[in-house]
Amino acid sequence: MILDTKFPIDPRVSNEASALIKKGHEVYLFCLSYKKKFIKEERINYINVRRYYCSSITYKLSALAYSFPFYRLLMKKKISHFLKKNRIETIHIHDIQIACAVFSANKYNLPVSLDLHENRPEIMKFYKHVNSLIGKIFIDPKKWKIAEEKYCNISDNVVVVTNSAKKELLKRVSIDPQKIIVFPNTVNKDFYTEYSIDKSILNKFSDNFVLLYLGNTSERRGLDLVMKSLPIIKDYIPNIKLVVVGSSSFDKSLLELSRKLKVEKYISFEGWKDESYFPSYLSIANIGISPLKSNIHHDTTYANKIFQYMSFGVPLLASDVVSQEEIITKFKVGELFVSENLESFINTLKNLYENKDSLEYYSKNGRIAIEKYLNNDIVSKELSCMYDK
Repeated sequence: MILDTKFPIDPRVSNEASALIKKGHEVYLFCLSYKKKFIKEERINYINVRRYYCSSITYKLSALAYSFPFYRLLMKKKISHFLKKNRIETIHIHDIQIACAVFSANKYNLPVSLDLHENRPEIMKFYKHVNSLIGKIFIDPKKWKIAEEKYCNISDNVVVVTNSAKKELLKRVSIDPQKIIVFPNTVNKDFYTEYSIDKSILNKFSDNFVLLYLGNTSERRGLDLVMKSLPIIKDYIPNIKLVVVGSSSFDKSLLELSRKLKVEKYISFEGWKDESYFPSYLSIANIGISPLKSNIHHDTTYANKIFQYMSFGVPLLASDVVSQEEIITKFKVGELFVSENLESFINTLKNLYENKDSLEYYSKNGRIAIEKYLNNDIVSKELSCMYDK
């Protein structure tokens, strides 16, 4: 496996590696360290982790991966060393950013699977650095889309997050549908069966009706809409508390908005937390929110948070982007509101709050859906079959 960031950080990488290891495969993971002092080799949950140093300058050059050759050349040498030293037999690339370097380093023509964690060319359009003056000059999402289509064509297999992502890819890339498999971003069983609880978190919010948000807080995630609802909702649910566990460069704007709306005391910005704290926050949540704004990326991917909510029986309140609507409608685990529509969000939240029976029904369905259909052991079957073949 080739990952162009540090590890552990991405649950998708861990989940896929875990599934393959359970099937008897030996997994070596190429990843990066941004610090000069680091552990080069270690074994984490049976994954053979191999770290390579990446300077801050090299990391920044990754944004120019399909504009200039610098990043590809710098990574090619590291990846070539990794492939040769560990006698790798087949390659699994995590996301498009490092694909150019991997294909350049693959001089032995090893089989390659390209794992598209998200629709990167589409989501890049919302990145702050891409929309800066320098970014607009040097970073072109169209080039990333061309590269994505090129590498999908020459890969032996392509892994995507949802069926919608598979359909979207097939519309623009002429490849055999059998070559594309779906691996959703769900949860491992031990996430909801083997965990510890931080009692200080439980005590902190014991008197609140908690709306929980887990994950990246960037503008496209829709938290500003939720905050705009609080001046009205606080009169309807006096003990309401929006608990935000996550961070992004948009946090400053969110803080300013909370002050402008005078709702600071109804929000708790917890910041970024290690995943080990998630069960504690999920245990105090009355409703889990995923207010994603509508775009091609959000329509074709699943947010990790919706499965994390479901695994702890937290009812969902989510925007009606295609992927979320698909899960919530099929498994009946929550309610949908019209994306970016404040009135729709407020009315749907009020209805959920009033109907305790519905909350219990959605809670029960969430746990059942994860246990019977959506945990990592189940959704990984297609990935395992791909490598068995």
